[in-house]
Amino acid sequence: MREMWEKCSSSGKVQVFQCRRWLAAFFLSHKTLFVVIWSLVFFYLLRWRTSCVVESGLSVPRPGLSNSSDSFSSRLPQVKIDSTPPPVVVNSSDLSIPPPSQARSGPVLRPVVFNLCDFGAVGNGRTLNTKAFERAVAAIAELGERGGGQLDVPAGVWLTAPFNLTSHMTLFLAEGAVILAVEDERYWPLLPPLPSYGYGREHKGPRYGSLIHGQNLNDVIITGHNGTINGQGQTWWTKFQQRLLNHTRGPLLQLMWSKDVVISNITLRDSPFWTLHPYDCKNVTISNVTILAPISGAPNTDGIDPDSCENVVIENCYICTGDDGIAIKSGWDQYGIAYGRPSTNILIRNVVVRSVVSAGVSIGSEMSGGVSNVTVNNLYVWESRRGIRIKTAAGRGGYIRNISYRNVFLNKVTTGIVVRTDYNEHPDRFFNPNAIPALENIHFSGIQGKDVHLPVGIYGSQDIPLKNVTFREVSIGLSNKKKNVFQCSFIEGHVEGNAFSPPCKDLDHFNVRRRRGRRGRRGKRIEPPKKTQTL
Repeated sequence: MREMWEKCSSSGKVQVFQCRRWLAAFFLSHKTLFVVIWSLVFFYLLRWRTSCVVESGLSVPRPGLSNSSDSFSSRLPQVKIDSTPPPVVVNSSDLSIPPPSQARSGPVLRPVVFNLCDFGAVGNGRTLNTKAFERAVAAIAELGERGGGQLDVPAGVWLTAPFNLTSHMTLFLAEGAVILAVEDERYWPLLPPLPSYGYGREHKGPRYGSLIHGQNLNDVIITGHNGTINGQGQTWWTKFQQRLLNHTRGPLLQLMWSKDVVISNITLRDSPFWTLHPYDCKNVTISNVTILAPISGAPNTDGIDPDSCENVVIENCYICTGDDGIAIKSGWDQYGIAYGRPSTNILIRNVVVRSVVSAGVSIGSEMSGGVSNVTVNNLYVWESRRGIRIKTAAGRGGYIRNISYRNVFLNKVTTGIVVRTDYNEHPDRFFNPNAIPALENIHFSGIQGKDVHLPVGIYGSQDIPLKNVTFREVSIGLSNKKKNVFQCSFIEGHVEGNAFSPPCKDLDHFNVRRRRGRRGRRGKRIEPPKKTQTL
């Protein structure tokens, strides 16, 4: 390069011409091009990586706020914890919103991320943090047009009274984080009764709200690294059994009239009443959720109860509670008929359930708005009273149709499949006994089990027959040898392929080549066991 420069610095036209030739040869050589290209690539990669770090939330500057630590600490809200009920609702206009937290406890899922500690919360299990939650939610509510915000709940035990969520919000529970419900019911607000139930499910009049609640919301995510929401239900169960409560108990988590909801990777435990209750919601996904309650002495602690909901996915969940694992509902008698919101398009897959006192997956008995298009796939039910249950009665109205159960395994279950049409529990004496539910197009495929006392008990009635019920490849091992273990009455349908135990005579029987082996009889009555028995 030095020789080239010396030649170019000489005077005369010949030297200038030779200079140009040397420069051209230098820049056209393959080694030079290789170095230039890799220099450009390295430069652009460096710029791209820098921009990604900024956008990922590691540094999210906000207009008008300084990044200095003094400015950060001066803008933290000073929360005064109330020691007496009821909790005070904070007006968002009075808040001083802190800058996004720099201490991350989870991935960044929103443009702006806050930490619960930014609002003065103390995770020692004794300090009441209701105001901190309320202020955090109010801060996120102001960010709706910017894509909302994320509230990180770090490891610790965060005692709180019930609080509401907002739209475009992510509630993220870190590993080791516990949102702990206050036990004193005076902190729990009273809400109007659900319109499709007429009044509170246990008492007339108002009902207690849920620990975490939301109404008319859009785009809500509750997730984490398997953090826990604990309802401390023991106090509620004891008072309910001793008849010391004047209102219906509240769920642990309830979202109403909302859409685009995701609940994943958390643990819900010890709910006062139903655990997870989406009510009249659309587009709900519940995935990788663990739900726990004592298997006895925890009344009505259903796991997941989609109620008048549309487009629901429940997957990869483990449920062990004191009542039904999953119960699909849509309103109660005349109130549900008037409300008229069905539960439809529901997919349940890859779920494990233990329900010693009730059923793995139930439909009803509150189904007066209708239930349709339900698929249950890859269900494992163990040590339970029932595996699959459908319950209804005259007065319910509505319908249950287009229901499919596939790949179900029952292990140590008292009754594998049960359908009853005499579940006569009504809200009041004003129900219409002529409101007859319709049950049709119910299909069972790949049902297996072992140590099952009664594989099938389907009991229609002359007023409420079951139509187009099919069984395909049913193989259920019995806990003891006895006859008449596949019971049914007032049912129309057929059995395809192998069936063990032998199906009831009301059903047509086809062999594996779809040739009719036996035509079923119609309309014979088999009395179901009394309610004191296991069905």
